[in-house]
Amino acid sequence: MPLRLRLALLFALVTVLVIGVASIGFLLQLRVSLDASLDSSLVTRASALVDEVNAAGLGSLRLGQDEEPAQFLTVDGRVLASSPELADRPALSAAQRLAVGGGQVLTFTTELAQERTRVLARTTGVPGTLVVVGMGTDISDAAADHVESAILLGGPPAVLVAGLGAWLLAGAALRPVERMRRETADISEHDNSMQLAVPPTRDEIAALATTMNALLGRLRAAVTRERGFVADAGHELRTPLAMLRAELELAARPGRSRAELAEAVAAAGLETERLIRLSENLLLLARAEGEQTFVRANPTPLHELLTAAARAANAGAADRSISVEVDCPAELTAVADPDRLRQAIDNLLDNALRHSPSGGQVLLRARERAAPSVLEISVRDHGPGFPDEFIPHAFERFRRADNARARADGGAGLGLAIVAAIATAHNGKATAGNHPTGGAIVVLHLPAHQLERPRPAVRS
Repeated sequence: MPLRLRLALLFALVTVLVIGVASIGFLLQLRVSLDASLDSSLVTRASALVDEVNAAGLGSLRLGQDEEPAQFLTVDGRVLASSPELADRPALSAAQRLAVGGGQVLTFTTELAQERTRVLARTTGVPGTLVVVGMGTDISDAAADHVESAILLGGPPAVLVAGLGAWLLAGAALRPVERMRRETADISEHDNSMQLAVPPTRDEIAALATTMNALLGRLRAAVTRERGFVADAGHELRTPLAMLRAELELAARPGRSRAELAEAVAAAGLETERLIRLSENLLLLARAEGEQTFVRANPTPLHELLTAAARAANAGAADRSISVEVDCPAELTAVADPDRLRQAIDNLLDNALRHSPSGGQVLLRARERAAPSVLEISVRDHGPGFPDEFIPHAFERFRRADNARARADGGAGLGLAIVAAIATAHNGKATAGNHPTGGAIVVLHLPAHQLERPRPAVRS
């Protein structure tokens, strides 16, 4: 059932309930008011009859001349004087006579002489003697019937008008929503500029349109990011695959010597290793994009881990006389995944060694700051530093400080993106910049006392 129809039916049902409850309450109050008006007239008439009897006796009464019934009787039911329509029958039952005889003024509505009558009974002042007076309710009944008829005649049209008004109001309120639904349905995955029209009403509908536009913007950014990731990954994989194919084709040519075959196989192995590393890096980033936890945090002695990383880096940079120095307190411990943290530090050291001049020095430092409680692991080189325009994009995938640099020198552009993903997975972050005295510096900021489970990495 459409929402518009449900709202109209609900509004009509509520209108029925409101009119019904209000009508019942009004009719009851009207009956009470009409009965009170009749009771007031009966009190006046009863007092007049009692005064007349006290002054001249029962013999002076001419009850037959009254249009309304009246009767004097005793508590035991003996009729002393009565209107002709009441004859000689007591107008009160035994229980009513006892109640009135005890001093109670009794009012009720009953049938007297086949006519609805409002009756009042009270004592006359003479012990054991009661007076009963009545008044027809035809006028008050007619007034109540007219009101009831007006409610019955006017209620259904009022309900129909309320339901129609709710239908029209719901249609006007939902029209912008329906328009936004059609516009959203018309947006294709290839439309990068479509936006929903925001109504100028500054209400919830406008807020919904604004939120939908923001969502569409995020989705477009995500699609663009994924397309760029696929394109960049394909571009990065194409070169080593082409080189691997070329090496294998050369190796398959007839007349190749054993040394040439060994050289081709070795080159193919290097390209295969590069493909494996690139695939592993892409897999790690994909897991980070999917917000999967890929770290297992444990208490890790930092000095031992940094020393091992520096030893491996020194071995690879010995031909250029570049040294890696470690500055870390021996007792410093991080709650982190040692394998992933070592991977991040190796990436930073690899970048620092690649851009350091021969005979230079790379400083690997770890410190704990008290406010806020955080561990800082920094890698600084003495090379040319990052270009200023590169720093805001340093941790994006496939970003290189110099895109014109050869791949052998620049890598695939995934190292810093992996560093950022590992830092984020440890509830930390990574920052990049240039040192005031020269050279680039990248810092990992990790919680010093991480007790909660590491969060999944988010998009860098």
